Amino acid sequence: MIRGMFSYRHAFHAGNHADVLKHVVLVHLLRHLAAKATPFWVIDTHAGAGLYSLEGEWAAKRGEFADGIVRVWSRTDAPATVAEYLDVVRAANPDGMLRHYPGSPFIALAHLRADDRLRLFEMHPNEVGVLAGNVAEAGRDVARRTIVRREDGFDGLKALLPPPPRRALVLIDPSYEDKRDYSRVVGTLRDALGRFATGCYLVWYPQVQRREPAEMVRRLERLPGLRWVHATLTVRAPSPEGLGLHGSGVFVVNPPWTLEPALRVAMPWLAGALAQDAGASWSIAASGDASSRAPATARAARARPPQARPR
Repeated sequence: MIRGMFSYRHAFHAGNHADVLKHVVLVHLLRHLAAKATPFWVIDTHAGAGLYSLEGEWAAKRGEFADGIVRVWSRTDAPATVAEYLDVVRAANPDGMLRHYPGSPFIALAHLRADDRLRLFEMHPNEVGVLAGNVAEAGRDVARRTIVRREDGFDGLKALLPPPPRRALVLIDPSYEDKRDYSRVVGTLRDALGRFATGCYLVWYPQVQRREPAEMVRRLERLPGLRWVHATLTVRAPSPEGLGLHGSGVFVVNPPWTLEPALRVAMPWLAGALAQDAGASWSIAASGDASSRAPATARAARARPPQARPR
């Protein structure tokens, strides 16, 4: 066990540009699964607290949401895939003021039907308590469909695969504060596919100035027989000091056929809306296809509604 492993708190980063990308893709995958009557499971290996106040101390400390959800919250020109994600965030803010941001567990809950199930892993001792409380406060029906475990999601995932309905979306998005997480993602996905080859897997990772993210993606792409879509969103040029998050990526295994064409519309718009400087860009690659890369569009609007900032 590594000393300090519990230092990560997602509330610092809730609603930032990386959340926007991850959750746009997550909503698309959930809507695809919910389009069929057959039940499905959602398994989140690193669930966090599930729901975040953008007016609270943690989010206000860094204000990362100002360059994420705030920039797209009031846009009326969003492509359909982004608009569907914004509908979920707006449902968490029924008074029309951007005060709360739903994390992946509550985005999943917004799409679950009576027979669907949610399984959440979280190791942080404070986060898991808040997560369990948020689930309980959501009501008896939500609590009945959801199990929260204080457990390492990399290890806990094994016991859940294959899920009883043989349909599931698995989200793997550790903090990567421990650089061994990159290797653990590859090993976990390889093991998961051996247990449940037909599942849909969404891997999120940060763009930072380290070799590990690119190496992880290369290893994922080399896993035999995979169908995948890989998208990246870079919002700024890397800093000269080599610090900070300049973008993020998502790697989806067994994607629905609708994902790639939807992202080819959404990614240029997102890159334009979330661009912080001229270094912003986007890319999409898919198994068996040539990749696409492009800079952000120059016409990005950067509206920041005043009501979205914490007081």
